[in-house]
Amino acid sequence: AMAADKGVDLTTTGQAVIYYETHTDDTRADKGMFDKDESMANVGLQLNIGGDIGNGFTLGTQASYIGTLGLEKNLVSGTRADAGQSLNNDLTTQIMLSKIFVAKQIGNTTLKLGRQELPKSLSPLAYSEGWNVFKNTFDAIVAINTDIKDTTIVGAWVGESNDPNANYSTLSDLKGAGLDVNDGAYMLTVANKSIPMTALTASYYTLHGIDLAPLAGTAATATADNNGNNATALWIDAKIAGKDLPLGLNIGLQYGNISPDIKDDATVTRALNKDTSALGVKVGMKPVDNLMVELAYTTVDDGTIAVKNTGTGIKSPLFTQAIYNQDFISSDASTIGLKAAYNMGDMGKVIVNYNMTTDDRNA
Repeated sequence: AMAADKGVDLTTTGQAVIYYETHTDDTRADKGMFDKDESMANVGLQLNIGGDIGNGFTLGTQASYIGTLGLEKNLVSGTRADAGQSLNNDLTTQIMLSKIFVAKQIGNTTLKLGRQELPKSLSPLAYSEGWNVFKNTFDAIVAINTDIKDTTIVGAWVGESNDPNANYSTLSDLKGAGLDVNDGAYMLTVANKSIPMTALTASYYTLHGIDLAPLAGTAATATADNNGNNATALWIDAKIAGKDLPLGLNIGLQYGNISPDIKDDATVTRALNKDTSALGVKVGMKPVDNLMVELAYTTVDDGTIAVKNTGTGIKSPLFTQAIYNQDFISSDASTIGLKAAYNMGDMGKVIVNYNMTTDDRNA
C-alpha cells in the first residue's frame, strides 16, 4: 500500500510446473519406461514481483517452491531437482528466494546487482540452465553497456550459484569439471552485429581459487586446497543467419580455450596445467514451417578442465549438448549430432536428438 501511494507500479507474474521424467537404458536391472523405479518427478511454483521503483531503479524478486505433492509415494521413485529439498518435511524451508536484484540505468549502461539469471548467449561458461524444473541463478554484479554502435559490452563478477540438480536451495561455489572454482569468476563479454548477417560474441573469464579435488581416473590422495590456483578461459561464438539465405539457413561456429594455472599436491603426479581447446560448427535449416533441422560437430582435446558450465558443473555450451551426454562430449572427444524440432504452438515442441561420440579418454 505504501508503494502504491508513491506511484510505484509492481508487476506480478509466475508459473506452475509439473516435471516428469522416465527413461530406459537397456541394462539388466532396467525395468523399462514409465516404471516407478525408472521415473522421477517434481512440482514447482514460482512467483515474480518487480518493476520500476523510480529514479532509474528496477527491482526484481522471485520466490520458488519445489516439492513433489507426494508423487514419490506411488508414481515415481525420486526427484529431478534437489532431492533433499523436494522431500523435506519442514514446511519453512521449501520456499527459496531464487532471485532478488536491483538494476540501475545510467545513460547507456545498466548496472544489475544481486541474485539473477545469466543467459548463455552472454555468459557461455557460467549460465542459467533451463532443462530442469527451474533455472539456476547467481549472486553476481553485472554491468551492460551499449554506447558503441551495434555492440554490447558486459562485465560481471560471479560469486555463487545454486545447482538445480543437487542443491537448488543452497548457494555454493562455482563448479568445474573436476576442478571447482571456490573464489568466483570475472567475465568480460563483447557482442557485435556490425558484420552483415553475423552476430559475433567473445567472452573472457578469470576463474579463481580452483579446488584440487581429485579428477576422475587419477590418484585419490590429491589435497582439496586452492593455493592461488586460477584459470583463464576464452569463448568465441559466431552466428550467421539472414532472411536472404535459402530455407532459413543458419550457421554457427564456436571456439573455446581454458588455460589453468594450478599447483599440484607434491604426492601426486598428473598434468594439471594442460590447456583445453574446443571447436564446434553447426548448420541449421527450416525446410517447412515450424520444422527445424540441425547438424552439428564438436571436438574437444584432452586438456585438464572439461568444457562445462561453471555455474552448475552439469551442462556444456557445446553445440552437441543433448540429454545426459555432457560427460562424454566435454573432454577428449569428438561428437556428431543431428537434431529436429517441430513447433506445435501452444502445445509445445517435439524434439528428436541423435548423437554419436568418439571418446578418446583412457579412463
